[in-house]
Amino acid sequence: MSTVLNAQAPVTFEIKSASLPLVALLLKSADLSRLEEELRQRFGDVPDFFDHDPLLIDLGPLQTSDEADAPLDFARLTALLGQHRLRPLAVRGGNETQMAAAVLAGLVPADDAVVQRASSPAPATAPAASAAPAAPAPVAPPPTPNALVIDKPLRSGQQVYARGRDLVVMAMVNPGAEVIADGHIHVYAPLRGKAIAGARGNAEARIFALSMDPELISIAGIYRTSENPLPPEVQGKPAQVRLNSGPDGDKLVIDAISA
Repeated sequence: MSTVLNAQAPVTFEIKSASLPLVALLLKSADLSRLEEELRQRFGDVPDFFDHDPLLIDLGPLQTSDEADAPLDFARLTALLGQHRLRPLAVRGGNETQMAAAVLAGLVPADDAVVQRASSPAPATAPAASAAPAAPAPVAPPPTPNALVIDKPLRSGQQVYARGRDLVVMAMVNPGAEVIADGHIHVYAPLRGKAIAGARGNAEARIFALSMDPELISIAGIYRTSENPLPPEVQGKPAQVRLNSGPDGDKLVIDAISA
């Protein structure tokens, strides 16, 4: 038998569970000067790449390096990230000394936070950056309804960023041009410039092109440049790029797309 109890709720407030989408910075080195330089190289030409996004600093990767016990200047680190329009709120994965320093700098310990990783590969995963002749290429997912669509060719020096959505390009991406998306990138023409998908860490993002001949391809921060030529099975042909995770870390995999 149920019993109904009289209760009283506060008039001025309520407490509810909430979730907040965060960008995660996986810190692999305590060398903040090198971090500053690499952030400048990666985001210097895209000053509005971040929009004051809340950030989780993940020190887990640092613990597996030779700098596991290195002290961190969190005041300098948070100021550096702020220059790129990031708002560090929380920290996880550090040792006791690092976490204490982070708390003193105003960061919230969040060791229960979950950072998105690349999906685990199937038992028979194609080698990194090679075609997969043994199995048909996965079917390309359709662009999301709110995808950014570009109809004109992109010339050298031009850059397009599809924030929070997919990018569809109906014309050539010329050398020196750059296409960036938080989701997938679809190029229904030759891709000869730079293509950066999953720009904010979406490891499920992919890059599709009717003629794959890029200067650079990148998914969730893992990249490959034209200095390392593509295999002839996919060079200049319809292909897709995806990210797989394995014992040796995250790797790009390129599959030919059959007609």
